[in-house]
Amino acid sequence: MIPIDKLEQIKQRFAFLEAKMSDVSGVDDFATLSKEYADLRPVVEKVAAYQTLLRDIAEAEEMLDDPEMKELAAEELPELRSALPDVEHGVQLALLPRDEADERSAILEIRAGTGGDEAALFAADLLRMYQRYCENAGWKFQVVEENTTELGGLKEAVCNVKGQGVFARLKFESGVHRVQRVPVTESGGRVHTSAATVAVLPEAETVDVDIPTTDIRIDTMRASGAGGQHVNTTDSAVRITHIPTGIMVVSAEKSQHRNREIAMQVLRTRLYDLKRQQADDERAANRKGQVGSGDRSERIRTYNFPQGRLTDHRINLTLYKLDQVLQGDLNEIIDALIADDQAARLADMDP
Repeated sequence: MIPIDKLEQIKQRFAFLEAKMSDVSGVDDFATLSKEYADLRPVVEKVAAYQTLLRDIAEAEEMLDDPEMKELAAEELPELRSALPDVEHGVQLALLPRDEADERSAILEIRAGTGGDEAALFAADLLRMYQRYCENAGWKFQVVEENTTELGGLKEAVCNVKGQGVFARLKFESGVHRVQRVPVTESGGRVHTSAATVAVLPEAETVDVDIPTTDIRIDTMRASGAGGQHVNTTDSAVRITHIPTGIMVVSAEKSQHRNREIAMQVLRTRLYDLKRQQADDERAANRKGQVGSGDRSERIRTYNFPQGRLTDHRINLTLYKLDQVLQGDLNEIIDALIADDQAARLADMDP
C-alpha cells in the first residue's frame, strides 16, 4: 500500500504550482516552475486514478451489506480488485526518483577493444546498429569524430544523438560488448572472441559545467579526408584539450567555427559525465543490485554469430534474433533493462 500522506503531498504541491503559475507577474522563475508542473502532471493523474479506484472498491464493499445492491456489488468487486495491482504499480513507478538527465540528448562513444581488426569491424557493426535504432526512433544522429581502419573497421567514433529522452533509452548500453564469430581474416573457420566498448553520456548544457578559457587549449589542424574532392585543404579541424583533466576532443567538420562548437559541446558533456560518475561513486553502496549505467569496464553483452544469439549478462536475457538486433531492433532489450532497473529501485524503496 502506498502511503496516503505522500500522495497528498504530491497533490498539494501540484495545486500550489498551478496557483503560482496562474499569476505570471509574481513568478520569478516561470520556466523552472513550468517544467516541474509538467513533470508532476502525469504523476497526479495516476494518483487520482488510484484514489478513485480505492474509493470505488470501498463503496462496492459497503454495498455488499445492502440486500438490494449486494448482487451488483458482488459482480463489480472482482473486476475492481483485479485492476488494483496494475494501477498501484503505475503509481509506484511514477513516484520513483527521476534521473534529471533522462530527458536529455546524448553523446554516444564506441571504441574497438581487444581483438585487432575483428574488434574494429565489430565496433563498426555497433555504430550501424545504433544509427539505425536512433533513426527509427526519430532522433537526429550525427557522427562527430570517426577513426576508421583500412578494412572498413572502426577504431573509435563519437556521435551526437539529439532527441527527447535519448539518454533514458540508451544509458544502459554503456559497457563492454563482446562478439563471438569467425573473422573475415580467419582462413581456418575458427570462432574468435573480440570486444568493443560503448559509453553513453547525457548531453551537458552550458549551465551544467563552467569551463574557464584558461583551462583549455585549442589547436587547429588539417582534417584528413577520403581523398579526391573530399580532402580538406584548410586547417578547419579543431582539437580542444582540457588541461586539468587531460580530456581531448577533436571535431573535423568543414567549418572551423562549427568544429569549435561541436568540440566544446562534447568536452562539456564528458566533464558533466565525470561529475555524475563521481556522485554515483559516492552513493555506490546504495545501488549495488541495480543495472545502472554501469561500470564501463563491465562485460554486459555477448553477440554470438554462429548461434544467432544475443545475451545480456546483467539480466540473463537471451534472444535468438541477432540479425534483427544488428539492424537496430533494440527495443526488447532496452525495455527489459529499464524494467529490471525499475524493479530494483522499487525494491530499495520498500520498508
